[in-house]
Amino acid sequence: MKVWDAAVRGLHWVLAAGIAAAWLTSERWTRWHAPVGYGVLAVVGLRIIWGCVGSPYARFRQFVRSPADTARYAAQWLRAREPRYLGHNPLGGWMALVLWACVVGVGATGGLLNTDRFWGDEGMHSLHGALAWMLLALIAVHLSGVIFASVRHRENLVRAMFSGSKREAQESDVS
Repeated sequence: MKVWDAAVRGLHWVLAAGIAAAWLTSERWTRWHAPVGYGVLAVVGLRIIWGCVGSPYARFRQFVRSPADTARYAAQWLRAREPRYLGHNPLGGWMALVLWACVVGVGATGGLLNTDRFWGDEGMHSLHGALAWMLLALIAVHLSGVIFASVRHRENLVRAMFSGSKREAQESDVS
């Protein structure tokens, strides 16, 4: 069944490529680093807009669950009894928000480094670097969660993020 539309999938992969490009241009090809960073910020901005007006599984109201629902899901997950979600599960939904917030933090601090006020500011540079490393750690957690959920629910989520389709819904699944 079709879950993720072309905009969700395209923005996801462009964001992943943009983050990789930003990382690669942080030490080499540095003249491209700031433009790539601004592009990444634009992608997050578009995804936030799409989260408000996009297709059903793209919308925040579908995949951002309450803290109580998320805690309940986490407890089920710890007991290996969590339901399969057709879109993002509650932990995955919150991870998306945290990842985007971190990207915005990295981009904002990077942009500030190009202003007169923060040009050469070691504190801002350190914060930018720390947020970049935090982003990499969050990406590792995200990828681990994708692999874990793929194995646990016997569903290739990476393939689903390319195709947009997941296996048909079962009675016990959460939409």
